[in-house]
Formats: sequence, C-alpha cells, structure tokens
Amino acid sequence: MDLNINHKLSGTWQKAAVLGSLWASSEIVLGSFLHNLRIPFSSIFLTSIGIILLVSVSYQWKDRGLIWRAGLICAIMKAVSPSAVIFGPMIAIFLESVLLESSVRIFGKNMIGFFIGSILAMSWSFFQKIANFIIIYGFNIVDLYTSLINFAQKQLQFHFTTVWMPVMALWIIYLIFGALSALVGIYIGRTAIRTSPPMMSIDRKRTEGIKSGKSMPAFNYSIGWLALTIAGMVAVLLLMNFSAIMWWGPAGIAMLTAWVVRYNNILKPLQKPKFWIFFIVITMLSSFLFATLQSSHISILDGLLIGLQMNFRAAIMVVGFAVTGKELSNPVIRSFFIRTSFKQLPLSLEVAFNTLPFIISNLPSVRDIFKKPVPILRQLTAQAEFWLGKVELSLKKKSNVILITGDTGDGKSTLLAELNLLFKSRDIQTGGIISPAVFENGAKSGYELNNVATSQKTRLSQTQKGDGLVNVGRFYFFDDGIRFGKAALSVLNNQHSQIVFIDEIGAWELQGQGWAASLNELILRCDMPVVLAVNSKLVDQVVESWQLHKPLIIEAKSTTSDESFQKIMKFIGLS
Repeated sequence: MDLNINHKLSGTWQKAAVLGSLWASSEIVLGSFLHNLRIPFSSIFLTSIGIILLVSVSYQWKDRGLIWRAGLICAIMKAVSPSAVIFGPMIAIFLESVLLESSVRIFGKNMIGFFIGSILAMSWSFFQKIANFIIIYGFNIVDLYTSLINFAQKQLQFHFTTVWMPVMALWIIYLIFGALSALVGIYIGRTAIRTSPPMMSIDRKRTEGIKSGKSMPAFNYSIGWLALTIAGMVAVLLLMNFSAIMWWGPAGIAMLTAWVVRYNNILKPLQKPKFWIFFIVITMLSSFLFATLQSSHISILDGLLIGLQMNFRAAIMVVGFAVTGKELSNPVIRSFFIRTSFKQLPLSLEVAFNTLPFIISNLPSVRDIFKKPVPILRQLTAQAEFWLGKVELSLKKKSNVILITGDTGDGKSTLLAELNLLFKSRDIQTGGIISPAVFENGAKSGYELNNVATSQKTRLSQTQKGDGLVNVGRFYFFDDGIRFGKAALSVLNNQHSQIVFIDEIGAWELQGQGWAASLNELILRCDMPVVLAVNSKLVDQVVESWQLHKPLIIEAKSTTSDESFQKIMKFIGLS
C-alpha cells in the first residue's frame, strides 16, 4: 500500500536521507579500516570527512535544517554499526551536526558560519573524549593526570604554564583540523556549483553484464521479522565482540541464511561481485597491516581471523541494513508514524537504509580514497544529486510507461516512428526524440536524431572515432546532437505533449549519462505517458533504475504498429 500523496517525504528530508547515507558510508567503511588499524586520531579524520560532506553539499542544497537532519539520520544508522561502542559515536555525530547547523543559523551559510561551525563540531569530538574518560574512571582520572604532568615536569626539568597545557595543545590540533575541514568543504562546494561533471565514455558490455532484479511480487511484511532482524544483528555483533568464532560463526551464518531465504529478491543488488570483493579486500588488508604492526602480539593466522571477522561483520551489517529498510516500509509502521508528529523521520530512515548499501558498493577503491582524498570527496559531493534523483524516483513510481523492447536491428526506432504517426493522426500531440540508424554503403555508420514535435533532424553519432567525442561501445557522440536531444526532451518543450518518445534508454543512461537526466525530469515533473525504446537485455535494469511501476512491455519484432497502438491506447486509458 502506497502512502497518501500528502504524506510523501518532504524535499528537505529526502536530501537529509541522501546526505546522512553519504556520511554513514564514510563512517562504516573508513571508520572500520582506521579503527582496526589502531591509527591515532582516527576520529579526527572521520569527523573531518563528515564536516567536509556537510559543508560542501550545503552549497548545493540550501534547505534550512538540512544539516541537523542529516546528522540525526547518520547517528541512527550508526546504531546498527559493527562497533561494540555505538552510543558515544551516535551522540558525537548528532551533536556535531547540531553545532554546525547552529553556527550557520546564526552567521549564515557563508565562510564565517562554516568555519565557526566546523571548529565547534571538531571541538565537541575532543571534549566528548575527555568526558568519556571522566564518566568511565570518575574524577580520580583528573588527579591522576595532574600528578603525571607534575612528575614529568620534575623529571624533564621543564615547566608548563599550567598542567592543562598538553590538553590545550591537543585541542589546538583539533581546532586546526576543524578549520582545514571547513576550508576543504568550502572549496569543494564552490567548485561543484560552478562546474558540471563532463560526459564520460563507458564500456557497454560492463553495463549490460550487471544483473538486475525482476519486478517484485507483493511482499509479506512482518513486525516479528523486523524485531528478529534488529535483535539478531545486535546479538551476532555482541557475540563477535565478546566470544570466539565457534559461537558467533554459526549464529551469523544462521542469520544470513534466514535473510537470504526470506529476502532473496530484494538482496539481489547486494550480490554483485564488486560489492563483496570491495569488502573482502579492505578487511583482509586491514587484518594484514594490523598483524604486521602488532607482530609481537598477533600472528598472521590471528590477523587473518580478524580479517574474516571484519568481513563477516560487514556482511551482517550491510544485509541487515537492506532487510531493515524493507521491513520499515511496512504500511502498518508507516501508518502509525504518519499519525504522529514524527511522520517524516521513519520515511527518511527507510530511504536512507535502502540507499546506503548501494552508496557503499559504488564508493571508489580504498587506494584511491587515501591517494587522492579531496578529489574523491568532490566526487561524492557531485553524486549527491544523483542519489537524490534515485530517491525521488523511488517515491514517484511512475506507472504509465511503455517499453518498446528488442535487440539491435529488431526495428524499435521504426516502430516508434510509425506509432508517432498514428498518434498524430488521432490529434494526440507527441514529443520527444527518435533516433533511426544511418547507413553508408550498406553498413551502419551512426544514428540520426529526430525531434518528434518539430520534425527537425541532426546527426547524433558515428562509428568513426573523433577528437573530443565520447563513446558508448563503437559509437561516438556529437555534443551538438546531445544538446539537441536534451532540448527536445526538456520539460519546457513538452509541457503540451500528451505522450513522449525517447529512443533509446540504454547502457549510457544507466550510468547517469545521455538522456538519463531528461527522463528523470519528465518522470518527476510531468504526468504524460512515456514510450521508451530499450534493448531486451536491459529491461530489468531500466525498470529497477527508474522505479517504473508495472510498465507495458511490447516486443518490436513480434507486433505490428497497429497492434502496438491499440495496446498503448488501452494502457493509457484513451481507447
């Protein structure tokens, strides 16, 4: 059951879900790596990354209250972290976001507001560490510290102005990192709004090789399974922290098996080899380095066991996130919160839980993250709009979409052209693009692009390589052709169209290129039916990527234009 349109997730909470997931992905992936290597001041680096993401994305999204909402979502997601200690980091994440939000509320979203907020956020990380020591050991820890400093001064014949000078020096390091984080965040944010990412060439086989989930059948939601999932995650993670593999191994395998059996369909995106190879490499690398650095205490065999444990934790956590996200969409749960003043938070968490595994699976390699952190953070900032679009599409679930499918040469473009004429003969205004093949000497040499509404034409691509032309497979695309197509597909130029054609949605679009942004806008901003030409191999991927709800699928090779026209007219309710 879908939520009533009046109860849909607000724009600010959608953005907070994306930003919170980006932040959580850095906490999960890099946090596990840094902490298991026992790298000093690892919390500084994690806090810096969080600040940089918040500041840089704030230049794109200026929604009031975005920062603290993102912090709240990231903090809650931290509750299902593989770490044995979660409440301290949860409090730190949320209060860091609140301090940064407070600063920009007072001073504005400008350099002063971001600098002061970043310094306050980083300072909180420092003072919370001190507070933790006091809470754990009591105020006797203060006496122990002062005695230690006095003893050191006597032995070294060196006197501090105050016994708190070392603490203040350490605080200054945190302040410097806070200021640097603000500076990097401002630089990335300003760069992102001034320049748009260029079109990228891609290998078509790589995209076609990605497996995609089939259309989902009705799901049998269960409050019991949600409770079992949460309790099972907590239990397995506690066992992993406080018991031997003979206990947590079977328990974790049993939990994973139960999830795979019940949630087989929704877990298919997590079965990509790249996704798991990434986790295996990072955890095994961590264990090797850890064993090397601590060779006097830990053997290589013990290090491998640590790596296995880390990888097992990652599996439990990520699969648990996907399962929790699915069960949180239970209409019973959503209806309950809709009747309360907290209706936006659970919807936002559902989106964040569903988005996080895919953000993690698309993160750059660990080597690239450490080799060029600023460009990678800039890339993550640029991807914020991409993930927001995915969130909006998942909430839209457009239902009046027709897919004309077939392999290369099956006549998809020909069928679209004939359908266009049939619609026009009924005085139905059409829009969009059709791209018939161009042949020279009996061989395909590229594609032409036709504006359906104006009948204007231009050359879209060629097989001959050209300087500065991006390519998909063996075809090289002209910038003028891409601009021509985007103009024909714009919402402004289709505000009077009753049906829109797009030929075609393929490998390039699945990577966010080509007509992807245009299709996003048409789905989100318009209600008219859309007819898409799609290669048969990519149908499931297109349906999944654009969250299409029960599209009408017509095979170009096995149907006539008249038959297809009648099916479409009935499907869109005009017959």
